[in-house]
Amino acid sequence: MIIEISIAFAALAFCCLVYYIARTLQKAMTTLGETNHTLKEVRNAVHGLTQEASQFIHTANQMTREVKGKIETIDPLLESVHDVGEVLHNVTESVKNATTRPGAASGTDTPPKSNGQPQLRVKVK
Repeated sequence: MIIEISIAFAALAFCCLVYYIARTLQKAMTTLGETNHTLKEVRNAVHGLTQEASQFIHTANQMTREVKGKIETIDPLLESVHDVGEVLHNVTESVKNATTRPGAASGTDTPPKSNGQPQLRVKVK
């Protein structure tokens, strides 16, 4: 009879164990379902961000092309302004050299020092 009671308790313990394992598995399935739902939402959000980022990159590339074209348009103007600046510098240096060199007041023409740039000679009378 003790063996039968032991078997009955073992069967009862096994039934309790199966019941709690089933409840744990149900909770795990619920948690996995919620996780799956959250992952779907995250995928949708990332997909939306990817589209926005792609559109932003496209717009930035287009703006870069426009700015580059405008810079290429303005570049010759800037080179011309640079050339005018060099000419003005040369004229100023020539006038400065003509007025400060010895013999300028007497009218003798002594060539100015050359610094590797073309000089404009002005004769003062």
